[in-house]
Amino acid sequence: MSDARYLAVKLLCKTFSGGSFSNIQLNSGLKNSDLDERDKKLCSVIYYGVIERKIYLDYIIGKFSSRPVAKLDNIILNILRCGIYQILFMDNVPDSAAVNESVLLSKKFGKTSASGMVNAVLRNFIRQGKSVEFPDNRLERVCIEYSAPPEFVKSLIDDYGESLAENLLSDALGSPPVTVRMNRLKCTEIEFMELFKGKAVRNDILPDCFELSRDIAATEAFRKGFFHVQDLASQLCCKALAPTENDLVLDICAAPGGKTFTMAELMNGRGRIMAFDLHEKRVKLILDGAKRLGLSNIEAAAGNAAVFNPELPKFTKILCDVPCSGLGAVRRKPEIKYKDFGDFSELPDIQYRIAENALRYLAVNGEMVYSTCTLRKAENVHVVEKLLANHPEIEPVRLPEPLGEKFGSYADIFPCHFGSDGFFISKFRKVR
Repeated sequence: MSDARYLAVKLLCKTFSGGSFSNIQLNSGLKNSDLDERDKKLCSVIYYGVIERKIYLDYIIGKFSSRPVAKLDNIILNILRCGIYQILFMDNVPDSAAVNESVLLSKKFGKTSASGMVNAVLRNFIRQGKSVEFPDNRLERVCIEYSAPPEFVKSLIDDYGESLAENLLSDALGSPPVTVRMNRLKCTEIEFMELFKGKAVRNDILPDCFELSRDIAATEAFRKGFFHVQDLASQLCCKALAPTENDLVLDICAAPGGKTFTMAELMNGRGRIMAFDLHEKRVKLILDGAKRLGLSNIEAAAGNAAVFNPELPKFTKILCDVPCSGLGAVRRKPEIKYKDFGDFSELPDIQYRIAENALRYLAVNGEMVYSTCTLRKAENVHVVEKLLANHPEIEPVRLPEPLGEKFGSYADIFPCHFGSDGFFISKFRKVR
């Protein structure tokens, strides 16, 4: 049988060297393993925990290793990260087990010569009380404490201040809730609650929004189309657009389809939604999801959001949820925070072109929501301000509750506001 810790180290080496999304990497690794459910959970906890706290763990390793962290073998470094993580954050793993298993791992990976160093680093850390002394410099301390690169931390602080920055960073170190939207076209709330036998908790902010505490993909309720997985912030985004069954709706960057589904449900399965994505494979995700949920008012096809299609009609409602850096969802994909900010430099121009093209499809008196799952002003309010400055035919619109009173016509949403992922929502109306 496979070893949970061995697989965690193997996956971490792939993730940190290849840049793949953590959820995709882990799901593939677990699927191809013969681990039982208990060991799959152990592997998942260690894997995600190390990604979330990599900088913090490396800081500790650097204090106890005779060799600089940058010069350590990748496999040995990830073994040490896993060992330190278990010692600090997994109360159900005895310190001795964390050390012994880490030493065994170095041998299993053919790194026997480094096993003594692994043993020494971990045992010395334990002997010195497992304590960590942070640097006096405030920025350095925040970067280490929340395991976030300086560029990411500085960007958040410059844009939103220390309090909100730390809110997002600290929230990213916890386990995110599994949030779903109940599909009233398929079930009643009583039926939904009965199937989950007390494991579903209603959200106080939005109707039909629930938090679940079990493996949902394997449930009968999922197969029957009683819900789809969607964070509260994305549901708020759809509520901000407020489509009705009398609307013709465009979802210009739709895949994998979560917001399309929520809008279709808000429309009671009536009206018409045209959903587009650049890639055919991702369009299939929308079609498959719509079929499972019984949403016949969705039409999905491939299309380039930045290129005008004269064959499309004018729409009364448009959702322009553009590609972004994804930093608001860092608690779900922790590897995002380690990306080079240079990779994001072209995003505002791409986002602006997509939003400007979307306006060409908007009918007079129609409304559009521009949204992202990031918290960078360069990708959010700066794009919105440019759009308003260059297009006098549109005006900002106050967001509906629970957003409007708190935010106005655009919202930078942090976990402290609603317990959701980080998100940006803005709304316009075409007045002429």
